[in-house]
Amino acid sequence: MANLTPEWQAMSKLVSQFNAKADAEPFRQPVDWEALGLFDYPQVVKKPMDLGLVKKKLNEGKYKTIHDAADDIRLIWKNCMAYNADGSDFYNLAQTMAKKFEEKFEKLCSQNEVGYTGEGGHVDEPTLEDKRAFAKSLYKITKEELGKVITDLETKCPKSLTKNSAEDEVEINVDNISAVTFKEVVDYVNSCAGVGGSGSSVGGGRKKKTVKRARPSQTK
Repeated sequence: MANLTPEWQAMSKLVSQFNAKADAEPFRQPVDWEALGLFDYPQVVKKPMDLGLVKKKLNEGKYKTIHDAADDIRLIWKNCMAYNADGSDFYNLAQTMAKKFEEKFEKLCSQNEVGYTGEGGHVDEPTLEDKRAFAKSLYKITKEELGKVITDLETKCPKSLTKNSAEDEVEINVDNISAVTFKEVVDYVNSCAGVGGSGSSVGGGRKKKTVKRARPSQTK
């Protein structure tokens, strides 16, 4: 645990806090489905996950980014909700834990907006030119690639998206993307450069949403 960046220290602390919650008892260890007689569990839950394993992987430096660790934690709640009936005690507990985790994780990300990579390097805040270039680059990728960008932002930096369900549109607020997430998304978009078409009505992949606007504030 030595020499961890502030971002990783905060993530480790967050996992420990959730592990210590009284309500976390069902999620601390792998589900012993054989002892419980839940013989269909392996068919429903393809990738088991628990807080103890996340903590172990964190301590051993198995994650590249804190977002990878967060995805494993989300998998714990998703597995529980996939196996247990909607409205059951376990389903409701997982849903509550998921909501609490997202609130805490978003706060963690906003507090580390200056940004540190998983390898311990510093990530600078993007400039206005960086943000403008990113906004323009979104029109050069395919709708499937744009769908991945939206999905990534929804997972890693939900505050950067404004959704209009009535018109099935998503607006990307570039100013609200944290430095680390911005770098990750820009790297991905740049790797797709030249592949997609252009135009203002680019779709959002499997989410079937249209990006209404993606531009930085002129004053920031």
